[in-house]
Amino acid sequence: MTPQAKPSTEELPPPLTLSQSLRLLARWVTTHPLESLLLLASAATMVYFFGFYYAFRNGLETTALWASRAWNSENNQEHSWLILPITAFLLWYHREALRAAPKQPSNLGLLFLVAGVGLCCTGIAMAYALPHLPWLARHVDRRDHAASAQIAFRVNSFIALAIVERLAGPTGLALIAVLIGVCVPLLNVGAVWPMARHGQRGLLGELLRNPLVLATTGGLAANAMGFAMPSWLEPTTGRVGAATLALGLMAAGAGLQMGAMSQGKVLAAALLIIRHLLLPLTAWGLSKLLALGSDQSTVLLVFSSMPTAASAYVLAARMGFNGAYVAGLITLSTLLGMLSLPFALGVLRTL
Repeated sequence: MTPQAKPSTEELPPPLTLSQSLRLLARWVTTHPLESLLLLASAATMVYFFGFYYAFRNGLETTALWASRAWNSENNQEHSWLILPITAFLLWYHREALRAAPKQPSNLGLLFLVAGVGLCCTGIAMAYALPHLPWLARHVDRRDHAASAQIAFRVNSFIALAIVERLAGPTGLALIAVLIGVCVPLLNVGAVWPMARHGQRGLLGELLRNPLVLATTGGLAANAMGFAMPSWLEPTTGRVGAATLALGLMAAGAGLQMGAMSQGKVLAAALLIIRHLLLPLTAWGLSKLLALGSDQSTVLLVFSSMPTAASAYVLAARMGFNGAYVAGLITLSTLLGMLSLPFALGVLRTL
C-alpha cells in the first residue's frame, strides 16, 4: 500500500485579492496580445451563440432562454441552476491544495492523460458494442440501451475527489482534477449521443442544453482565468457543494422503481460488469503498459472503480427515456462501488 502523502510544510503565499488579480490579468494581456485576442474571440463566439443566436423553436428562442425554461421541476432539472456556481466554488475551495501540489514539466503527465482518455474511450466503446454482440443482441432493448449505456462509463466525480485527496494528498488531487476536467466532457458526449441518435435529435443542441457540459466548460474557464470567490460566500457555497452528492442520489432514489429492473436484466448485468470489473482491469493494464507512477496509477484506478454518476438519471429522464430503469442501475452501481474500489486498490494496485 502506498503511504499517504504528507502535507507540505512550506508556508503558502496569501490568496490574491481582486485588485491584485486584475493587475496580473492586465499585465498578462499586455504581454500576450495574440493569446488574449484568441481568448476574447472564443468567449465572444460562445456568448453570441448561447445568448443571442435564435436557434430553437423555429428561431424564436436563444439557447439560453430555451435551457432556462427547460430547467424546471417537470424535467427534474430545478437543481441545475446550482451546478455552475457549485463547480466554480469547488475549484476555488481546493485552490490551496492545487497550489501546494508540486508542479514541474514532465511527459509523464501526457501519458497519464492518454491513459485517462483511453480508459474513457474503452468504456464507451464496450457500452456501445453491447447491442451488436450476437449472444446479447436479442436480450437488449435498443431504447433502454440508449438511456443506460452511460452507466458503464460515467463516473461519480465527487466521491473520486474525496477518496483521492485522502489517498494521494495534494498531488493526487491535482491529478484527479485534471483527469475530470479532460474526461468528463468526453463522457458526457458519450452519454448524450445514443439518446440523441435514438430520439432523432441534434447532438450539438443536446450538448448545449446539458448542464454538466456547461458546468465543466465554465469551471475550466474559471480556473484558467484564476477565479477567486469572495470569502464571505464560502460557508454558504461550501454547504451547498457538500450536499450535491446526496441530492443527486436522492433524485435517483425518488425516481427508482424496482419493477423497472424486472426487464433488461441481461443489459443491466453487462453494463455493471463493464463499470465495476472491466474498467478497473483496463486501468490496471494501461498503468502497467504506460509505466505510470505510483500516484498516477492510484488515481487512475480510483477513477476506473467509482460508482456511476447519479446525474445519469436526470439526463435520461430529461431526454424522455426510461429514467426508472437508469435509477435502478445507479443504485446497484453505488452498492457495487463498495466492492470495485477495494478490488482496484487492494488487489490490482499491489500486482
